[in-house]
Amino acid sequence: MISIRAFARSAPRTVSRLTSSTIRRPAARSTILLQSAWKPARTQHFAAFSTSTSRRAGEGDAELVAKLESEITLEKRLHENQSPPTSISDYLENGPFKITDTVGSEEVILTRTFGDEKIRISFSIADLNSYDAESDFPDRALGDEEDQDGANQEDKQASEDAAAEADGEEVEPEEIAFEARASIVIEKPGKGALSIETTAQNGQIIIDNVYYYADATHATAKTAEKALERMNKYLGPPFANLDEDLQILIDRYLDERGINSALAVFIPDYIDMKEQKEYTTWLSNVKGFVAA
Repeated sequence: MISIRAFARSAPRTVSRLTSSTIRRPAARSTILLQSAWKPARTQHFAAFSTSTSRRAGEGDAELVAKLESEITLEKRLHENQSPPTSISDYLENGPFKITDTVGSEEVILTRTFGDEKIRISFSIADLNSYDAESDFPDRALGDEEDQDGANQEDKQASEDAAAEADGEEVEPEEIAFEARASIVIEKPGKGALSIETTAQNGQIIIDNVYYYADATHATAKTAEKALERMNKYLGPPFANLDEDLQILIDRYLDERGINSALAVFIPDYIDMKEQKEYTTWLSNVKGFVAA
């Protein structure tokens, strides 16, 4: 998947200019107005307006279609021999969740039951599109101690990698994992719902917030009315402010329901795979529209 994708947008611009004859138009004389009042009105003849629906292609249409086709070919060539990562295939085969993935939608839904509970997990490929890898690196131009420590650590790592290569060991490049947000809703009949905001990164499910709603419909808030109703409700403190033992027990609570490290690896990998498919589909749709 290509990391930077953008179309340069350009639009012809026209500038209206006033002619000197328009600016310096002389005022009409009263005698001319009187004479024109007695003259019969001229019959104006207009050319017949054509209602033909024949297509008139723009000058750049063919070039745009060719570029889109080139991008489609490139994407297919990059991924034609690639199979889904084992983190995806294994999880879909052995994991406890049922997946709902609609073509053309950014959101992916995972659902399961656990006893009398209904569990719903949602995540979006929008997190990948908004991810900025460069933001994970410090600005060394600032020259502060933290940046210097980071540089020293990188030098140390580079030396270790060089030594490993000298010994014939293969050194794999370090992958930078993006943060994938996952929203979890756990419902119990007549008991309301827990809404848990988490982040999947580096093989871990990191809990950000835990909310409780007496009315389970507030957890998803599919209507503006429900979203407005829950605005003034007390939802609980930030998860990081809770007692450490309480945090550990909530982690265990989620782990027992299949919200664990396997899921934390699956979500970012699935987002990456889905985004590539959606991008290729988007290219084909735009090409078909322009060429029609």
